[in-house]
Amino acid sequence: MAVTTRTVPEICAAAQRAARELATASTEAKDAALEATAKLLEGRSAEILEANAADLADERAAGLTSALKDRLTLSEERIAAMADGVRTVAALEDPIGEELERKTLASGLELRKVRVPLGVVAVVYEARPNVTIDCAALTIKSGNAIVLRGSSYAERSNGALAAIVQEALAEAGLPEDAALLVAGGGREELAELATQDGTVDLLIPRGGEGLKSALKDVATVPVIYAAAGNCHVYVHADADLEMARRIAYNAKVQRPGVCNAAETLLVHAAVASEFLPAALADLHAAGVELVGDRQAREAAAGVEVGEATVADWGTEYLDLKMVVGVVSSLEEAVEHVNSHGTSHSEAIVTSSEDAAARFAAGVDAAVVYTNASTRFTDGFEFGMGAEIGNSTQKLHARGPIGLRELTTYKYVVRGDGQVRE
Repeated sequence: MAVTTRTVPEICAAAQRAARELATASTEAKDAALEATAKLLEGRSAEILEANAADLADERAAGLTSALKDRLTLSEERIAAMADGVRTVAALEDPIGEELERKTLASGLELRKVRVPLGVVAVVYEARPNVTIDCAALTIKSGNAIVLRGSSYAERSNGALAAIVQEALAEAGLPEDAALLVAGGGREELAELATQDGTVDLLIPRGGEGLKSALKDVATVPVIYAAAGNCHVYVHADADLEMARRIAYNAKVQRPGVCNAAETLLVHAAVASEFLPAALADLHAAGVELVGDRQAREAAAGVEVGEATVADWGTEYLDLKMVVGVVSSLEEAVEHVNSHGTSHSEAIVTSSEDAAARFAAGVDAAVVYTNASTRFTDGFEFGMGAEIGNSTQKLHARGPIGLRELTTYKYVVRGDGQVRE
């Protein structure tokens, strides 16, 4: 079974044993496990959908927002996409054993720097069952074991998916404990997972600021926060306004409940009265609740825009709500983004290479776009097959966390009898 009755320390210790075995597994064996996972996903879709339907019908899901329910919901198409993602990961080059550097030292020693797995990766996530498969695929390919802790309201879905991964691992002759699922529990269990020094090599929380804050208070293992995405689209004075209209709409509406959806639209004052009426009408027609500053409200030309509060500028809505502001310069836009953003994904729409370069240089974010929607910040879109999260930090990994971000390195040194004088 994917969900075990073992304690958190027992689960992490079992994962560590599996990680040591998986670290030396051949690429062929890891790829065989991934292909088996994809086939089982396709063959067991009815079983997965039944588990997902039970989660959606459970009273624990009753209070979820429409955006969170969308993230929880699986379909034949989403299961097929998961299988495709697993096969894409399998087709990627195995990062383990990659030689990063080689040189001969003054002592005559031959030094090689080679890529190796991290060991045990723990992931805490909310709502999205597909994360179970994406994370497992990436860790298997990169030679890591994974401990998964999903939401209680996705327990049946996650259990069905994790069981498939375990079956695939066994079919390929790899340890089943390389993918273990901790049943969704309370804050005490989360704290216990975050303090497994010696067995958990990296913890990646995928969730909002509440989860981030809870872990910051207790975590003693290394953490990469795949945290909130308060993303902005800035329309510069020289922008192609039709292009900007499409980008702003896509960034907000295409899938509002995800971290790379835009929460703020900033517009240069020189084009606000020309751009905002049509752009805001598009957003309003799509059901987006709009709030804004005084200049944005005055330029709305009859489109309903409420008064933005101080809190609105720093809020990740994950829903059909957007805050709109008017700025007087590119520098003011950069300052606004850096003051209110979460270092996730930011976009400028401009016809000026100079403006694009200044925005990219000035904005503190993992990903900066010119003339494109923020919705592309995604491991699959970036050619990584999938992602284990989007890091908003600067150390080790930043942006989508793929195969290489789940590795470290070691120095392998060969001599012929040298001793240090």
